[in-house]
Amino acid sequence: MADDIEHTTEEARFAKQDRNFDIQRVVVKIGSSLLTNNGRGLDRTAIYEWAKQIAKLHKLGMEVLLVSSGAVAEGVVRMNLEERPKKLAALQACASIGQMGLIETWWSALIQHGIQSSQLLLTHDDLSNRSRYLNTTSALTQLLEWRVLPVINENDTVTIDEIKFGDNDTLGAMAAAMINADLYIILTDQEGVFTDNPRNNPNAKMIRQERAMADYLFEIAGDGGKLGRGGMLTKIRAGRLAAMGGCPTVIVSGAIDDVITRVVSGEAVGTLLTTNDADKIIARKQWLAAHLRMSGTLIVDAGAARAVTEYNRSLLPVGVVEVRGDFDEGDVVEIVHQDSGERLAVGQVNFSSRDACRVARERTAQFDKILGSKEERVVMVHRDNLALSM
Repeated sequence: MADDIEHTTEEARFAKQDRNFDIQRVVVKIGSSLLTNNGRGLDRTAIYEWAKQIAKLHKLGMEVLLVSSGAVAEGVVRMNLEERPKKLAALQACASIGQMGLIETWWSALIQHGIQSSQLLLTHDDLSNRSRYLNTTSALTQLLEWRVLPVINENDTVTIDEIKFGDNDTLGAMAAAMINADLYIILTDQEGVFTDNPRNNPNAKMIRQERAMADYLFEIAGDGGKLGRGGMLTKIRAGRLAAMGGCPTVIVSGAIDDVITRVVSGEAVGTLLTTNDADKIIARKQWLAAHLRMSGTLIVDAGAARAVTEYNRSLLPVGVVEVRGDFDEGDVVEIVHQDSGERLAVGQVNFSSRDACRVARERTAQFDKILGSKEERVVMVHRDNLALSM
């Protein structure tokens, strides 16, 4: 986003004042440090307490979606391992074993309050495919209509990059966008977002409220803790991602008594990342912007770069100087400036990598001759299927 985006006044940024939420759907993400016994198995007492708080929302008629970590930690205990494995295969195996205990515990905790729950294990690939994304959205919507509480986690058993770099903060933000949530709550071991690391700087101030799009938030974000894989940086990124879908985010400490119900009631605990109409993008672009891995790369010249970033135009084949990767029509690719190497945008490409190579640097009048068929495709990536990099 542009550097000139205005953020809240300094007085409002640090002031503790009640908030007004109109909530029908809420996504709650609970991190590993709040669900496990210092990384050694699940803290069942804590989970039952979280279920009690969630049940209060449910009884008020709200629809709740839960994003829960903890599978690997539970798997470590069930296999009597001395420490969390470092090898990928062992991590995946622990996730598979521990997921049984995680969902079993949540089901038992929630059913005590008369709440049926379900399990969804997702990977980034599930949400990067448009059809699967829409199918997942439909399934979640049906579950919520049935008053079933979905418990979502990354499918660490089959993922590769996610087991090392992934985070449930992003998954929660994508879920919030999928179900058009009214509020996204990220529960962590920190009180909220501070102007500096409060562990090192006693004068650091908590930011009570700020626009999710404020660029300076990234400059003050810290790194992840030893138990979690997210850290404050990914939480701020998740808040921005949720804001693009029109959903505000509260980042708050899970150590606060009745924290979920207090946040939903409007009490000013934690940090509220706000959104407004100017920050929203259409649903398709929200989905595109959330992509972590690309199927390929289109290298573009300076003219094409200006057309895409400054004039909101589609990417034409004539501006593509190089095609990298092996992708199909409809896959999501990144658009990169040939001179700076900067990622400018991501988008759904209208050609396979093979055909993209053939029409690159060519004008549309030549397409029929080059591809040997009557061509209706005239752009490489249409502007409606393109999202500028954040």
